[in-house]
Amino acid sequence: MDYKKLTSPCGIDCFNCEAYEKNITEEMQAYLAKVLKKSKEDVMCKGCRIQGRCVLYPFPCEILECAKTKVVEFCFECCEFPCEKLNPCVDKAEKYPHNLKVYNLCKISRIGVDKWAEEAKQIRETYYKGKFTIGRGSCQGPKRINNKLNERG
Repeated sequence: MDYKKLTSPCGIDCFNCEAYEKNITEEMQAYLAKVLKKSKEDVMCKGCRIQGRCVLYPFPCEILECAKTKVVEFCFECCEFPCEKLNPCVDKAEKYPHNLKVYNLCKISRIGVDKWAEEAKQIRETYYKGKFTIGRGSCQGPKRINNKLNERG
């Protein structure tokens, strides 16, 4: 799998998305087609770099266009990184992984896209199912929480 092509310039792991063509279920395909008012075929995503946009959004992606204009593969390669386009917010954070962008980009910059891709599913799972503790500086994913409980006996 070409993880570079299947990771958006902003650091979203398209290959783990529910709409990605190799992950989408018939149920999800029918749901997205209904909600987005598109055909079932039009909601199957190949990745934003390949399709030139995310199928989940009705408008062009400003970040994808910006990366093309600035001729960068990933936002961290830009001299303005991180910019306001990557500013995290709470709105819809329970549904979309948009607040992972800067974290993912920093990981990709540090360890490379292929090594990061090995961790991306766990990172996404921690984002949605992990528990945040003030003062710890991190979110503990379900596996880390279970391991710690098992250690305590």
